[in-house]
Amino acid sequence: MSKHAGKVAVVTGGTSGIGLATAQLLAEEGAYVFVTGRREAEVAAAGAALGARGTAIRADVAVPADLDRLYDRVKRERDGVDILFANAGIVERAPLGELTEEHFDRVFGINVKGVVFTVQKALPLLRSGGSIILNASVTGSTGAAALSIYSATKAAVRSFARTWSSDLKGRNIRVNAVSPGPTDTPGFDSLAKSPEELAQLKQYMVAGIPLGRLGRPEEIARVVSFLASADSSFVTGIELFVDGGSAQI
Repeated sequence: MSKHAGKVAVVTGGTSGIGLATAQLLAEEGAYVFVTGRREAEVAAAGAALGARGTAIRADVAVPADLDRLYDRVKRERDGVDILFANAGIVERAPLGELTEEHFDRVFGINVKGVVFTVQKALPLLRSGGSIILNASVTGSTGAAALSIYSATKAAVRSFARTWSSDLKGRNIRVNAVSPGPTDTPGFDSLAKSPEELAQLKQYMVAGIPLGRLGRPEEIARVVSFLASADSSFVTGIELFVDGGSAQI
């Protein structure tokens, strides 16, 4: 039997990178998957990729009304949720001294507010035995230059995994965080302004990764699937690094 046969999953930010790889894997393993994204073309492409095993919905996690619309559809079509991967997030670089209120509000709005209400609004639909996985980052534990606001949001997400595990233990719902290291995704590519700058950034990042390469989205997806499955039934409140050793060695 497939690992997630008969389950319903929700993956926010599921139209590219880690989110899409995870949605596709969960679908392959038997789940019906709802994914969200902010860009209409990417939403349509993700829906086509999932086919009969999923639904793609345009929604911005920073907009509570969009989340209400998402969960109304989940309830109407599938009645409940077994797996929630709160993955949607953005990364923007800005060093101290150049921070703006707009930058702060945008990054915290999606990475923190978006995660909070993605999870809270899902609670009426989450079934006993369900699993919530939060996408954090190694930057929540390290001191990367020009990423202070982003890093702070990911430290908050890691904290949520602990506190929400306590909040939900009476409902038999587990909460864990996955913390990817540098991963070869469109989001990573957006950190550079030119192909030359991107090549230099990748070279710099790889130099700090003991395994000597960037991660791949499917590698993060497999860890999310583990945390969503009965294989991790006695695991809650943890932060599982998937980083090639970059924050560990």
